Amino acid sequence: MKKNLSFLFLLSLLIISCTPTATTESIQTEESAQVLLASPTAEEALASPQALNTTESTALPSEASAPLIDAPDIINIEMIDERNGWGITEEEVVRTDDGGVTWYNVTPPDLTETGYSVFTFFLDENNAWLQIADNNNYPFGGFLYRTQDGGLTWQNFETPFSAGDIEFIDEDNGWILADLGVGAGSMAVSVFQTNNGGATWNRVYTNDPNLEGAGDSLPLGGIKVLLVPLDMQTAWIGGVVYANGNVYLFRTDDGGETWETIANIELPQEAQESQIGVEKLQFISQTQGVLVLRMSSTSQETLIFSTDDGGNTWQAFDESIPEAGLLEIPSANEVVLYSSDQFYITEDAGATFNIINPNISFGDSLTDMSFANAQVGWVITTSSTNQRVLYKTEDGAQTWFPIIP
Repeated sequence: MKKNLSFLFLLSLLIISCTPTATTESIQTEESAQVLLASPTAEEALASPQALNTTESTALPSEASAPLIDAPDIINIEMIDERNGWGITEEEVVRTDDGGVTWYNVTPPDLTETGYSVFTFFLDENNAWLQIADNNNYPFGGFLYRTQDGGLTWQNFETPFSAGDIEFIDEDNGWILADLGVGAGSMAVSVFQTNNGGATWNRVYTNDPNLEGAGDSLPLGGIKVLLVPLDMQTAWIGGVVYANGNVYLFRTDDGGETWETIANIELPQEAQESQIGVEKLQFISQTQGVLVLRMSSTSQETLIFSTDDGGNTWQAFDESIPEAGLLEIPSANEVVLYSSDQFYITEDAGATFNIINPNISFGDSLTDMSFANAQVGWVITTSSTNQRVLYKTEDGAQTWFPIIP
């Protein structure tokens, strides 16, 4: 699942907040042995599971209540399917099991701030992780919250990193690309793995020359934006380097110990005069994946590639998109992109793109979106006065209706 930080916002967050200075190394931490109950903060609690459509939705257990939250001011949304999803506000973690009509406050009780300061990963409707930085020990300390029951209870672990791109391939096994600092087009990182749901972490790689055991197979140069694992041995790191014609994409096949640049992506001729950023990489299965590149020169263009052999080879979509913007990949055949008040949608792996002019002119106000499939999706708009509205479509982005407020 995708993280609730856009490509551009993540870059600005990294550049503003990170500086590589410390020389102390932390490798593993112990579980802090806390199980936190999401405590009710509203009078109206979740109804019993019998009142819910349990054939289509995983209901929250009746033995622990989750308070309803009226019209949450959602900043980021991540829908798992047409009914189940998660949202982040400036102060809460919320969850829906009816497609966004009703929301429940499932915030860890000691968490007072979320918003853009939290890094998230949502595996499904039950399993989620929230990473918060310890500002007194940046970038080598933080706190990881984990739930396995849809946010009703949370565990809290200390981590040897503060912020970064967190990814889990199942309930136990995960990776994080930990940010150690950005400067002058370079970025120091460490890569960690866990096999117990985030209770402890093992550093498998760092390129920070201030740390013992630093490697150079993943260079300091370039801004690292995403880490995408296929399993616990194979993963990719992507981002952008400010030099024309270069795709900043690296792969490991030994659990992160060494990295090799990916050079088997065939680019159009005009790419040699353009800066190329890795916008998104997503695997739908062990073999099927989609890679999205943003090409920028005098204008912007989105290039999309697919793989059916686990990323060993990549084939370009038949059509590129002469725009760049928010993007979702619901399946190996479906891609949805929003730009310049239009939605570009393919359901046949890029053989054709339908250009949709929605019934509402969103303009530049659209700040986040999530699609369960090419037909059903949600978008968040933010006004110049910071007022947000959550919209939903059920006909492939043609017609939108507000559901919050």
